Amino acid sequence: MTDDRVYNVLFLCTGNSARSVIAETLLNKSGRGRFKAFSAGSFPKGEVNPYALRLLSNLGLPTADLRSKSWDEFARPGAPPLDFIITVCDNAAGEICPIWPGKPVTAHWGIPDPAAAEGTDAEIATAFATAARQLRARIDLFLSLPLASIDRMTIQNRMRDIQTTSIKSETSHD
Repeated sequence: MTDDRVYNVLFLCTGNSARSVIAETLLNKSGRGRFKAFSAGSFPKGEVNPYALRLLSNLGLPTADLRSKSWDEFARPGAPPLDFIITVCDNAAGEICPIWPGKPVTAHWGIPDPAAAEGTDAEIATAFATAARQLRARIDLFLSLPLASIDRMTIQNRMRDIQTTSIKSETSHD
């Protein structure tokens, strides 16, 4: 891996309506052109959750091109070559995935599903904000990896460590 190329990252979730879409948008903003993020689901809902759209809009992030789509789009010929695949929900992590061309580095960063939150509008919005904060913390750790100076196995291990490292830092602030 080198510093002078754009890395393609696919965030996977089952429904591709909340967590994976939020992660895609956050990485596209924070990656500053070094990363191109995508999202998809094993059983896409067909629409992005309105709370996710509202959250991203409130953060000043673009939402116009976001859509819920199948992971099959990224396993087809002509799909962008993937460097990293990150599952953000436990269900997707346990599913049989397509064969990904190029053997991308994979990791699981489980985040509680804000779309499953119940309660008032404010409580649901808070669940989405919490998920976005957790994703941002993990994406920041990912962006700090010196990809050009470490080998693939080390990258793989550090990508997987982000799950536990970020959980420790997220809970130490409570």
